[in-house]
Amino acid sequence: MHRRRRTALLLTAALTMAAPLLTACGNDAHPGAAAVVGGQRITVSQLEDRVGEIRAAQREAVPEAQYEQAVARTGSLTRDTLHGMVLDRVLERAARDAGVSVTPKEVQQMRAGLEQQAGGAEALETAWLQQYGIPPQRLDDNLRLQVQAQKLAQRLGADTSRPEFWQALSEASRKLDVDLNPRYGTWDDEKSSRVDARTPWVRDVTVDGVQPIA
Repeated sequence: MHRRRRTALLLTAALTMAAPLLTACGNDAHPGAAAVVGGQRITVSQLEDRVGEIRAAQREAVPEAQYEQAVARTGSLTRDTLHGMVLDRVLERAARDAGVSVTPKEVQQMRAGLEQQAGGAEALETAWLQQYGIPPQRLDDNLRLQVQAQKLAQRLGADTSRPEFWQALSEASRKLDVDLNPRYGTWDDEKSSRVDARTPWVRDVTVDGVQPIA
C-alpha cells in the first residue's frame, strides 16, 4: 500500500472511543452481520464483544481520568476493530493460498523476543494495549498474525512493505468477496482496506526491533 500509513500490529496509536455500537444491522442481505467475509459472517455481537474486550482492558490498565481521556480522543474504535477483524481473515486466506503456516513455537519465539525488549510480559501487554489497542488475551493471536505476515512476505520474496505482499492480500480480498454493513463503509479489494479507514494492523516485527509498516 505504497509504504502504507503506520498501521496496527504495533497497531496505530491506541484505538479508542467506540462509535455507538449497532443493535441492528443496516445490511438487509445479511441481517445481524457487521461484515461477511468468504461467506462467513462477522456478527454485530462479535464486533461488540471485541470492542468490549479492548475497553475493559483499557479501563483496568489506567486511572479513570486517563481512561475517559482515551475514550474522548477518537470515535473510530468500532470501525477500526471491524477493519482488523476482516483483514485478519484476508491475511489468513492469502497465507493459505501461498502454503504458509505458523507454529505455536514460532509465536512464542516472537513473544519471548518482544518481552525481552519491553522488559517483561506485563510490560509488553501494557505497551500493546496502550499503543495498539490489543488486549492481553488477544496478544498471542495478534503475534501469530505478525509471524504469518512475515512468512507470507518471505514466501513472496518481499517484505510486508512491498507491493508483492499487498497484491497477495488484494487477491485474497477479491476471492473472499468482502461485504461490509454499509454503516461501516465499503471494502476496497485493491487496497485490502475499509474505505476511509486507517490502514491495517499488519506490522513488520523482528526480534531485533518492532517496526510498523510504513
